[in-house]
Amino acid sequence: MFEVQQDSSTISRIGVLLAGDRTYPGFTAFREGLGELGYVEGQTFKMEARFAAGRLDHLPRLAAELVALRVDVIAVIGVVTFWAARRATSDIPIIFTIVLDPVEAGMVTDADRPGGNTAGVTSFDPGQARSQIRLLKQVLPGLTRLAILGDAGVPDTLPNLNKAAAHAEGLRAQVLLLGGEEDLDGAFAAFRDEGADALLSLEVPRTSTYGGRIAKLAAAARLPTMFGRDLARYEPLLAYGTSLAAAARRMAGLVDQVLEGAKPGELPIECAARPELVVNLKVAREIGIIVPAEMLARTKSLGKDQIIR
Repeated sequence: MFEVQQDSSTISRIGVLLAGDRTYPGFTAFREGLGELGYVEGQTFKMEARFAAGRLDHLPRLAAELVALRVDVIAVIGVVTFWAARRATSDIPIIFTIVLDPVEAGMVTDADRPGGNTAGVTSFDPGQARSQIRLLKQVLPGLTRLAILGDAGVPDTLPNLNKAAAHAEGLRAQVLLLGGEEDLDGAFAAFRDEGADALLSLEVPRTSTYGGRIAKLAAAARLPTMFGRDLARYEPLLAYGTSLAAAARRMAGLVDQVLEGAKPGELPIECAARPELVVNLKVAREIGIIVPAEMLARTKSLGKDQIIR
């Protein structure tokens, strides 16, 4: 447990670097996680947060700002954000979360002993893509064409995994990657032209930042949409996956350990993969979808799953 430091000159400085904005649930969850560990902003620590708001090209500058401030640790969310911080410093501890596979991404060489100035939490669930697609097939038995919306600024791992999952389920997949919000209208026009039956919006920085607009465009097109669990607030038809907010909350525990003197490179990578489902019946009614009783029964049976009426 972190002890209150009375001398303001010695309180810890925690840097946070996000590709999105301050409304991102992971940021809120991280702060809550610190609070649960006894941290009080302004008393036991000072937070220096930097947000790219979807402008990934801003990340290197923002990371350099945190390094110049000589923060004690940098907490990052996502692979792209991690690399911006890593290129800015090899000395300041970097704690990451919401990363599929840090070994495959080249962030660490060994999940049990990451080495260097890195520790973190992975949200990798190899079955999530296929589970999301199967849930869409439950509400759309005639589903044959799936649109997949991703982010041009991040590695191809996630879109490729989802495209492969779609093919494994016998679907044709159309993958489009956003370079910015200005690409959304064109993306939905392309989905319409290809006759997409449903949309899977991936959990990546730009789709998360523009989630509200994506949901509105999908509703206007009467296109059933699947988001990641933490983006259910934007009101897609379905939201499924690991709660990334929970992973961000666990990141606070690693930050605490490092501030207490632990060497980040000696802390095993943690895993937070507990999928949850949200079904939005209001959206289902608006776009003319009947949600199967079995799906509703499953949703009710799991404590953290939700039905939005």
